[in-house]
Amino acid sequence: MEIEIIAVGGYDEVGRNMTAVRCGKEIVIFDMGLRIDQVMIHEDAEIENMHSLDLIKIKAIPDDTVLNAADGTVRAIVCSHGHLDHIGAIPKLAHRYNAPVIGTPYTTELIRQQISSEQKFNIPNKLFALKAGQRYTLSQGLTLEFVRVQHSIIDSVIPVLHTPRGAIVYALDFKLDRSPVIGEPPDFARLRQIGKEGVLALIVECTNIGRKGRCPSERVARDLVRDTITSYEDDKNAIIVSTFSSHISRIKTIAECAHEIGRKPVLLGRSMEKYAVTAEQMKLVSFPETTSVFGNRRTVDRTLRRMMKAGKGQFLPIVTGHQGEPGSILTRMATGDTPYQITGGDKVLFSANIIPSPLNFGQRHLVEARLKLVGARIFDDLHVSGHAYREDHYEMIQMLSPQHIIPAHGSMTMNAEYTQFAGEMGYTANSTVHLMRNGQRLKIA
Repeated sequence: MEIEIIAVGGYDEVGRNMTAVRCGKEIVIFDMGLRIDQVMIHEDAEIENMHSLDLIKIKAIPDDTVLNAADGTVRAIVCSHGHLDHIGAIPKLAHRYNAPVIGTPYTTELIRQQISSEQKFNIPNKLFALKAGQRYTLSQGLTLEFVRVQHSIIDSVIPVLHTPRGAIVYALDFKLDRSPVIGEPPDFARLRQIGKEGVLALIVECTNIGRKGRCPSERVARDLVRDTITSYEDDKNAIIVSTFSSHISRIKTIAECAHEIGRKPVLLGRSMEKYAVTAEQMKLVSFPETTSVFGNRRTVDRTLRRMMKAGKGQFLPIVTGHQGEPGSILTRMATGDTPYQITGGDKVLFSANIIPSPLNFGQRHLVEARLKLVGARIFDDLHVSGHAYREDHYEMIQMLSPQHIIPAHGSMTMNAEYTQFAGEMGYTANSTVHLMRNGQRLKIA
């Protein structure tokens, strides 16, 4: 059986991840992601109403036309987790393939919600939820397995495609967190076993390959957040926290800390509502009973007005906007576009890193500058990454002993650094570790 890796998206950029693996005449697609910063550059881009070809043109979704030349039938679209840079293009591209979309239960529910709001295309693909530890038979020669892992969104997995020539392991994205806040640690025993059974190729993220050591546990972030919030127990000024709306573990920590100091946690923003309510309804998380959630803009403004009237010291808003995104709650607060007035002594906590792009750095700087103008006190770096560091990658390669390594989910600089790192572990460039670009194809068996 001939096996070929097709780099569709995410190979010379951070975002719009998509990889196809052709095994003989059968193809399995991994992820169909969106590149959010490209959408933000084109301010008038309303994704729900746009055609896939227009989105491909502005480099917002993967250019899957490369698959037109691939001789095979797509058997499945497999999603590793629920971040938009991995599932955001499904409403635009999935209907082109007569194949089920397979993800974990939480990921599948997020995809279902995305599909329901799509305006341009009808998506007839069946959605199939596969839990970590389970297998799904795709055909006589191909079996899909989900291996439990940790990341900055709950219910993340490493999909493994078992082929007659060995396993293809798709490790986008992961961290080896041995003491997570929600869920269990990665399934190290199963990863080692897969390594013994034989791994033909490891397709692996390289976002943090330049960071030495191990990625700190989410419990480290929990302690950072708790130490900051609980030190203001008797403070009557505002405490506002902004974090990734999909980071349910972090939101749980922030809400619990607010409850601990006698403040009501209030989640504000459409995406905050979507991720948190879905997780709670699926019983994947439990927030303090004093927690409330509001997504609709009018309801958000009404709630902010109520907070001002009752006293800012009674609440702890958890809001969108840590990247300085236009229209987000924190950006609107900073520009005075809400009934909530930030004044001297109010505290704004950023429990998120800046996603590395010049646009994000500029927008975040602008928000911070505006907050400082009104006397807000800013706390940042209350965060740990969801992406593996160098020593985590070392451990992953040690466990799996793959014949081939294909770095992905990064700029060409990151991919090149991973290639050099793999070289230090005995892999050879263009022979056993492969630097790929979007649109390229690579036969490995």
